[in-house]
Amino acid sequence: MLKRMFVSPDPGRLRLRSGLRAVLGIGPAVAVCGLAGHSLVAAITGGLAALLALFTVLDATVRDQAITTALLPAVGFPVLALAAGLHDHPLARDAAFLAVMGLGVYARRWGPRGHSLGLFAFMAFFTTQFLHTLPGQLPELYSAVALSLLASSTVRFGLWCYERRLPVAVPTPATGKGLARATTRQAIQATVGGALALSAGLLLSEPRWYWAVGATWWVFVNTASRGETLVRGFRRVLGTLIGIPIGLAVVVPLHGAAVPSAVVVAISVFGIFYTAAVSYTWMVFSVTVMAGTLYGLLGVLDPALLMLRLTETGAGALGAMLAVLLVLPVTTHATTDAWIQRALRCVHACTAEAAARLSGSTTADPAPRIAELEALLGRVRLSLAPLVHPLSPLRARKARAGQVLALLDTCAREVRGLASVAADPEASHDARLAAACWRVEASVAALTAPDLPQRAGVPSIPPHQAVAEPALAHLHGLERALAELAAPLHSDPRAPLIGV
Repeated sequence: MLKRMFVSPDPGRLRLRSGLRAVLGIGPAVAVCGLAGHSLVAAITGGLAALLALFTVLDATVRDQAITTALLPAVGFPVLALAAGLHDHPLARDAAFLAVMGLGVYARRWGPRGHSLGLFAFMAFFTTQFLHTLPGQLPELYSAVALSLLASSTVRFGLWCYERRLPVAVPTPATGKGLARATTRQAIQATVGGALALSAGLLLSEPRWYWAVGATWWVFVNTASRGETLVRGFRRVLGTLIGIPIGLAVVVPLHGAAVPSAVVVAISVFGIFYTAAVSYTWMVFSVTVMAGTLYGLLGVLDPALLMLRLTETGAGALGAMLAVLLVLPVTTHATTDAWIQRALRCVHACTAEAAARLSGSTTADPAPRIAELEALLGRVRLSLAPLVHPLSPLRARKARAGQVLALLDTCAREVRGLASVAADPEASHDARLAAACWRVEASVAALTAPDLPQRAGVPSIPPHQAVAEPALAHLHGLERALAELAAPLHSDPRAPLIGV
């Protein structure tokens, strides 16, 4: 896990820039709340709103990101009012929380914006439980959230908007209807899992029951199958387990002092953003340390309280696991296969754009497709995570998944190299390029054809040969990787791979 966090590649230093910008965006947000004379509770609420805006708003374009950020108060303020108004009505509060949870997951069908708004609505309800918000505090909280979002947006969209120089990834539309749509199934699963977690949380602690529901919610974020959810639940518990003793060792000596506590929170925020893309365990570790520091600032930090949080995190993760196993389960194989096919089709689209560029087209641009491919490969890695996990007992599937990941990474590397060659204005057209691109198209068609297991032919592996021209070298490398993918993708998943 340490190697994954510190050694994982960071193309374009995007994780580093994201972490630094988060600190620079959330710091002024909290400072503005302080200058406005808001209470510590309001400042924390504003800081959390800024963190969520920077962390969860991931629309494809900067314009869409700005619109989504502007819409956050439209869902957050009514939920804050609802949660505060139901503070003294436990049954109604619990029912409303579960409804917000289910609707928040259901909203993901509308893409990144629905995901962001649904998540912000859930966290607005959660925050009122964490801070025990009462109706009389709402005007101050509204002001704090508005000021914080304004301050963090000034940094994100004005002072340091590095996304403007990045290629725009083409979004992948959701498919299916009714229960065939993943978001519908997940909304039902999340609601059931949340109900289980809420019941367990109330048994563990009536004042702090919400940690269990929060754990269930975050386990469901960015998962699409039961395998992904199980692994994510395990990692959430592990991150919390590691974070509690280290958080206590760091936070307790501070005795709630404002300046050193603010430094620890800033480091934790950086850790959340820097590790999120490569290690969910370390992201949860950073969240746990930050939560302990906030408890210290509020004057309620206690080892028993953090141990209660660990217990409730386990209860919430268990609720999520039971829900995905028993309620409308989505298999890991079905999810993985869908993402792999999308990635392969994107490989073909990248190749076609690069070939067109090499043929002299002035409008062809593989860069957006490259960005889309990187996003799709991230989803493939996430969906295959349960199979390649060190604790996975399915050795044949583990070996197969590892081979698929390695070959897809090879495809991505060759496609990036081809796009780099195509970007050279001196690169010229070669008839062999068109022939190689046609063979790539045929390989992708064979790999993604639904009736391939019944067909006799599979792509043959081209002979390895030294090719002087860089573009042809990348295309031949891509052909070989695609041909080698036929074996792991179209044989019995339970059978051992030949040579493994």
